Amino acid sequence: MVEKTLVDAIRDAMDEEMQRDENVFIVGEDVGQRGGVFRATVGLFDKYGSNRVIDSPLAELSIVGVGIGAALYGLKPVCEIQFADFIFPAFNQIISEATKMVYRSNGEWTVPMVIRAPYGGGIGGGLYHSQSIEAYFTHAPGLKVVVPSTPYDAKGLLKAAIRDPNPVLFLEPKKGYRLIKGEVPEDDYCVPIGPANISQQGTDISLFAYGMMHYYALQSAQKLASEGISVEVIDLRTLIPIDKETILNSVKKTGKALIVHEDNLTGGYGGEIAAIIAEHAFTDLDAPVRRLAGPDVPAVPFSHPMQDWYMINEEKITNAARDLANY
Repeated sequence: MVEKTLVDAIRDAMDEEMQRDENVFIVGEDVGQRGGVFRATVGLFDKYGSNRVIDSPLAELSIVGVGIGAALYGLKPVCEIQFADFIFPAFNQIISEATKMVYRSNGEWTVPMVIRAPYGGGIGGGLYHSQSIEAYFTHAPGLKVVVPSTPYDAKGLLKAAIRDPNPVLFLEPKKGYRLIKGEVPEDDYCVPIGPANISQQGTDISLFAYGMMHYYALQSAQKLASEGISVEVIDLRTLIPIDKETILNSVKKTGKALIVHEDNLTGGYGGEIAAIIAEHAFTDLDAPVRRLAGPDVPAVPFSHPMQDWYMINEEKITNAARDLANY
């Protein structure tokens, strides 16, 4: 085992998969000699050349469109969207083409592609470099949506995504790129897409989170433990497909559910988790399902005090969980 940052684990996954399979290639803005704006692809251009690490024009529609075409003919593209905020020009390609190809062809055509996108706020990026876009895409059957929160999962899930025969949207919490560290095996491994992970056992509250919010959730759970509140932390990891079994088993054990995400509250992904709990575990609840999310404003403010007001952090999670425990 070697300690890695989140971004290092992501780079290692791409490197190993490119070495394992010559059909894997990377395409995106500044991914070549520059190594990406977050340095996620640094060194790969020198190792694999310009035919497999391809600098694209500033056109996300084309990045994804090229990826779909290449995937249909047997290649395995890893398409980088420089910031998740820039993905919307490619929305039609993803939703109307990539996600529907297997269905419309009755299984004859598959689209083995990965779309990587750094998402989320907290880095002073302002309106156009801080968005959480997951809820737009979890509504699209045929697309898998993955959000790792540890280096171990980032590497294992990305390798699984590259090997998957269907399109995968791989969202990376960019605030955690170098902040989050953890041990990663040197041997080849994959983390299966689908199952959630119980990252901490507990008996009083089930706390559901993903990405950067999972990082803060663990810190909050440790603080609450010192107050005698036992929090079970569930790292969802995969938003689609949803691991309903793990979600419901946890709620049936604790009787209380807190769902945390960085995106806006209204229409956010947490509403889907809340609906699953309300529909299938209503009689097990000892309190209303609680959601903690970003406020319903158009974007993360650029002003740092306002950014702090917007962002979910350890303190906000701790306060929400404490209130729920005392219900």
